[in-house]
Amino acid sequence: MTNNLKLPTDSSKLRIDKWLWAARFFKTRALAVDALECGKVLLNNARVKPAKTVVPNDMLSIRLGPYLFEVEVLGLSDRRGPAPQAQKLYRETEAGRIKREALAAEIKSQPKPSELKGRPTKRDRREIERFKVGSW
Repeated sequence: MTNNLKLPTDSSKLRIDKWLWAARFFKTRALAVDALECGKVLLNNARVKPAKTVVPNDMLSIRLGPYLFEVEVLGLSDRRGPAPQAQKLYRETEAGRIKREALAAEIKSQPKPSELKGRPTKRDRREIERFKVGSW
């Protein structure tokens, strides 16, 4: 007879890299670890290592590109589920949400940089030369 002993797990804390992955802030745990090591994720305004545990009511600051998410941990899960379930693991602060939405609107309102395709044509080169010389 085999012994199928399962040790009880402490469900009141979880590694931060697992939580970030389960809450869908990062696609892989490796990306979550990289963000933690680069200081893009702060736990209670302090840099932490990937093995640091999170508990409910902890505050996280997560930098994803130009956006900063300020969230409070509400629940713990070491499984990555659908997005609606993942959103139940945290609550974004109102001030952080307003700042992030304002930044998103500002970025969206900026004109997109022109996309250059290959070498300039003869006409483009003439316009560049006129611009440099200033003979408009």
